[in-house]
Amino acid sequence: MVFRLAQISDTHLSPRHPVFDRNFAAVAERLRADRPDLVIHTGDISAHGELGGEAGQAELEHAFARHQEMGLDWLAIPGNHDVGNDPAIAARDGADAERVERWNGIFGADRFLRDVPGWRLIGLDTLITATEMAGEQFAFLEDALSGAAGRSIAIFLHKPLCEQALDEAGRSYWHVLEAPRRRMVEMFRAHPPAFVASGHVHQWRDRGLCEGIRQIWAPAVAFHVGDAWADGKPFGEKVQGYVMHALHPDGRHEYGLVRPEGLQPHDIGRMPDIYGQLQPAG
Repeated sequence: MVFRLAQISDTHLSPRHPVFDRNFAAVAERLRADRPDLVIHTGDISAHGELGGEAGQAELEHAFARHQEMGLDWLAIPGNHDVGNDPAIAARDGADAERVERWNGIFGADRFLRDVPGWRLIGLDTLITATEMAGEQFAFLEDALSGAAGRSIAIFLHKPLCEQALDEAGRSYWHVLEAPRRRMVEMFRAHPPAFVASGHVHQWRDRGLCEGIRQIWAPAVAFHVGDAWADGKPFGEKVQGYVMHALHPDGRHEYGLVRPEGLQPHDIGRMPDIYGQLQPAG
């Protein structure tokens, strides 16, 4: 029997921004009608969950409640708006133990492992790979990969592994940092995943096989970043929706973009009250 998995990402839910809640409501309505076996959220479930104190707590609790209301089985990993960005590139609000613990108190864990017929699903927190918590995350990955026992492997991250090539050098806001990426890829040599699915970029992109690893980028639910803005680098299609995966017990995998009715194509550059005014493209 085919296992149907819906991957949603970047919902940016907040009690302050009902416009994003309305987009999520359109997705939730479609999901309730389709009844997938599992929903996986690949991060930035909240708009401002990385904030300190009660403000960040309220954001995460709001996002958790909205997902519980779907009445579906679901899992989530954090994004940079949930626990802070990689400390190596974050000028402020970097991921740390306090923020991760707050996430864990609401969502249960910042990583997951789920076995379904013929498959092992692994979710990782890629925002802490430059912190003292990185060792625990990589130990979890190593155990999860080595224990797959012949199952096909699917990896779920917030940030994609890379923009174009697995040996990319330098730091980038958009992908996993170079050193932890190398460490992951080395683990994947012994236990190659069937695909790596991610969010964060707010664009839909099927990389195909990139040096042996299929990379699938889910679009955002909340908004895209228009080409007019400096942060709006085009990688793929700037659409909004989610990805539906069909996992066969024999390891076959099909997937496609779903664009529910009612989703509004918000351009965050035209909404400066949420994250500030973006700079125009050069």
